Amino acid sequence: MNQNAQVSRITKAKRTDIRRENERVILAAAEKVFAEAGFGGATMQLIADMAGLPKANLHYYFATKEDLYRKVVHDIFQIWLRAADSFDNAPGPREGIGAYIDAKMDISRRHPFGSKVWASEVMHGAPVIQDYLETTLRDWTDGRIAAIQRWIDEGKMAAVDPRHLLYMLWATTQHYADFGHQVETLNAGRPLTDRQWREAKDSVKTIILRGIGVRD
Repeated sequence: MNQNAQVSRITKAKRTDIRRENERVILAAAEKVFAEAGFGGATMQLIADMAGLPKANLHYYFATKEDLYRKVVHDIFQIWLRAADSFDNAPGPREGIGAYIDAKMDISRRHPFGSKVWASEVMHGAPVIQDYLETTLRDWTDGRIAAIQRWIDEGKMAAVDPRHLLYMLWATTQHYADFGHQVETLNAGRPLTDRQWREAKDSVKTIILRGIGVRD
């Protein structure tokens, strides 16, 4: 490789790194602004100010506020989808649902603003992402329902309605993000420690797994 080609390759790699970092900063700022102000109250200027970047930079990466909003929603949903990988190859509900609870609660701790954006959007009738709910979310839910029904048919858990079990799992695990302020207030005004998070996950798993007939 001649010197000019090497310099070009290094320059291209640096530009890629800069682009990725700028996108990461923008998306982190957008999550927070959308979570606090909602889609209607958020502006590209507010997000730019939060990110510490010129507004023109936002429009370079995301042409419109809706494009940026949909990217935030898409990213949190993709993280949730990966958390559900435990369903696919798990031999039973203890392993599958237990791992799912662990993963979802870890996500609530690491991505509280993304969870709040999703919750707010849905509570307002999903005006921006209704198409997402009717396609990607519906397909994902049907797949998880099939896995739970298989465990029921195999006698590995009680014959509960799989759909309502999923609703309970979502509500419980996402509570720690969506109502994080309430959780902290009831914890003497402090965030949960690592130990308290472990205890919370163990408690949720014990309550839910025993509730669906899975015993130690």
